[in-house]
Amino acid sequence: MSDRRYFIKTTALVSAGLILNGCTDSKTDTSTASTGSATAVSVNKPIVLSTWRFGIQANEAAWKVLSTNGRALDAVEAGVKIPEGDPNERSVGYGGRPDRDGRVTLDACIMDENSNIGSVACLEHIKHPISVARAVMEKTPHVMLVGDGALNFALSHGFEKENLLTEESEKEWKEWLKTSDYKPIANIENHDTIGMIALDTNGNLSGACTTSGMAYKMHGRVGDSPIIGAGLYVDNEIGAATATGHGEEVIRISGCHLVVELMRQGKTPQQACEEAVGRVMKLMKLRNKDPKEIQVGFLALNKNGEYGSYCVQSGFNYAVCDVNGNKLIDAKYFLEVPAEK
Repeated sequence: MSDRRYFIKTTALVSAGLILNGCTDSKTDTSTASTGSATAVSVNKPIVLSTWRFGIQANEAAWKVLSTNGRALDAVEAGVKIPEGDPNERSVGYGGRPDRDGRVTLDACIMDENSNIGSVACLEHIKHPISVARAVMEKTPHVMLVGDGALNFALSHGFEKENLLTEESEKEWKEWLKTSDYKPIANIENHDTIGMIALDTNGNLSGACTTSGMAYKMHGRVGDSPIIGAGLYVDNEIGAATATGHGEEVIRISGCHLVVELMRQGKTPQQACEEAVGRVMKLMKLRNKDPKEIQVGFLALNKNGEYGSYCVQSGFNYAVCDVNGNKLIDAKYFLEVPAEK
């Protein structure tokens, strides 16, 4: 990798990069919500947010549910299934890059407004792990199934066993085997997640998170994406959060639970995300690790439909869909990565 200069930057612009008209078929909600004081504020609902550029298409699917007074839980499941089923998205579901043994292993979790949760980890051969996670939530006494147990459960509930390793991903993996040089690189989306959080017309929150994990990871590695409280957390009294990037760093601070608890303490979604990134940076420094080598991004939504995002370094973006449209936004960041010449 060529040398790059980094400049510490505590503030940065949020730019709307893409606006579509697919999320304008619902009327503005004029209800109010208590803020704990005498003043009531308008609630922006329904609304859905998701990580990365593929969130635009995912939001469109979620909005079809939300704009017809559908449940947030159904919306987030429908939304994240779009990148899960797209072989051209190389970090989620079908077409995801494999582990170092050439096996595509998937992680996902889902959480509803009543704190019902379901999760799968290291799941193979099933295109839509988010739907398996929901089945775990609704049809078992457990909250997480992993590996062969998750696969057997999925097959017993009618999910189809498929080969998820596409020709392109297999070709890249075989090329990687020539050196077997394992070094995740921030922002190249070979290790990223779609996390989605939504607020429906009834004022209820839900979230979903799904990924194929880091490319060429050790077999059995699990990141933050299927872990409730790390890659996703929902508290229907307060708000919801999801995360993306290097999962080990998110797990280390129980990132999304932290973001929601900070909102409970009165912080805005933006402030909560910024403080969570600050915790990541603090622990990186404590361990003498260079934050320029990783990316972590948080996305948060509160009960009023207010949202925010913050990440370790520039390059992370997210999609927001409400009555005003469907737009892609560049997240605020702590470290600026200048464009390579």
